[in-house]
Amino acid sequence: MVQRVFGILAFSWCSVLSAACLNGQDWAREKVEQSPRHGEWVKIKIGEREVESFVIFPEVADRAQAVVVIHEIFGLTDWVRGVGDDLAAAGYIAVCPDLLSGAGPNGGGTSSFEKVEDARRAIGALDPDQITSDLNGAVDYAAGLAACNGQVAVMGFCWGGSQAFRFATNNEKILVALPFYGSGPTEPKAIAKISAPVHGFYGGNDARVNATIPQSEALMREAEKSYTVHLYDGAGHGFMRAGEAPDASDPNRSARKQAWEKVLEILKGISQTGDGR
Repeated sequence: MVQRVFGILAFSWCSVLSAACLNGQDWAREKVEQSPRHGEWVKIKIGEREVESFVIFPEVADRAQAVVVIHEIFGLTDWVRGVGDDLAAAGYIAVCPDLLSGAGPNGGGTSSFEKVEDARRAIGALDPDQITSDLNGAVDYAAGLAACNGQVAVMGFCWGGSQAFRFATNNEKILVALPFYGSGPTEPKAIAKISAPVHGFYGGNDARVNATIPQSEALMREAEKSYTVHLYDGAGHGFMRAGEAPDASDPNRSARKQAWEKVLEILKGISQTGDGR
């Protein structure tokens, strides 16, 4: 099923963003620092490896559903932590793993990189099996929290969007995958392993990524998997972050608002039925 939301012309690419995305998100940092919700840094132990992660808890009376948030190609930035806080504000536990843990200077993570290109280069060098292992560890950690009801969803943005789609082929525990402007797996055997419904979110002015949607639709349809496309015409690549920035364009701001409402609708449906379709 394809849902198209029409807007005004806009253009934004992850690939041309400056180092400000990594270290200049003052507005995003202030949002997290001023949050009334409890957030904490934890080290998720995965074999001999430790994955630095930011966890944010909602202020609710009952055990809550958890969402593992996969960061962009820039690593675990303040904006990604802000997404986690938005989820907590809506009543969900957010677990945001830094998949660059150990890959930075002196064995550091995202915060140890001074230049965005260095972080991007390190992301590109990550072992896919390690990424899967880290995400499996994050899901198990989230599900095992005393405050969690055992239900875990996964969402990701840009590079993390592709990883969220790919991760759905490697983990049968997640109840839904929410990839934002990321391409899907291209191997039918991998697609066949998907058990969770996938909801893909895309900006209409993102031809590079959107060119992959027809293949994903065909592969998911042939494998009889659930794949819903949410396309926001006029929005650019990275509209969830760009739409929140102080200088956001109207199309990106509108797309972010509508996409976020859809995310909460999907997560609420899982909470009520255990089914994200």
